[in-house]
Amino acid sequence: MPIVSLHAASSRHHGAASFIGLAIALAFCLGVGALGAVWTADGVRDWYPTLAKPPITPPNWLFGPVWTALYLLMGYAAWRVWRRAGFVGAPGALALFAFQLVLNLAWSYLFFGRHWIGAAFAEIAVLLAFIIVTALAFARHDRVAAWLMLPYIAWVAFASVLNGWFWALNRVA
Repeated sequence: MPIVSLHAASSRHHGAASFIGLAIALAFCLGVGALGAVWTADGVRDWYPTLAKPPITPPNWLFGPVWTALYLLMGYAAWRVWRRAGFVGAPGALALFAFQLVLNLAWSYLFFGRHWIGAAFAEIAVLLAFIIVTALAFARHDRVAAWLMLPYIAWVAFASVLNGWFWALNRVA
């Protein structure tokens, strides 16, 4: 057995530690979503209704359930990587994951908190790139974890198009 496999096998988490790790991963992701929702809720109530919207804009009620599902999927994906490799075995993949969550939160602040649609558009392009890199890093440790990131990639790709369209429609000369 190669040394890498021995290392991965020795750092697997089972039982109560695994359950606690899953709870932490899910809570971490949902917590980021809740922080972003603070800015989003204010923006959706006061500012967002005043914007010209692209014809492909989903209804407001859809965003909450979609983002909740995405945060749960990405938390589960991160947990799978942690469970398989641990922090010692997958520091790069887990650091990338944490960083893309920071970028995710930053987008909510830029778009809904500051109303900087153009800055949010630039930021979401960086976010999308980091999500893709994170999924590729996850694939080195757990292919299922990488696949679990695909709905997130698809949604953020769609959100990127939407953000760019919002910027084009609502630019102030």
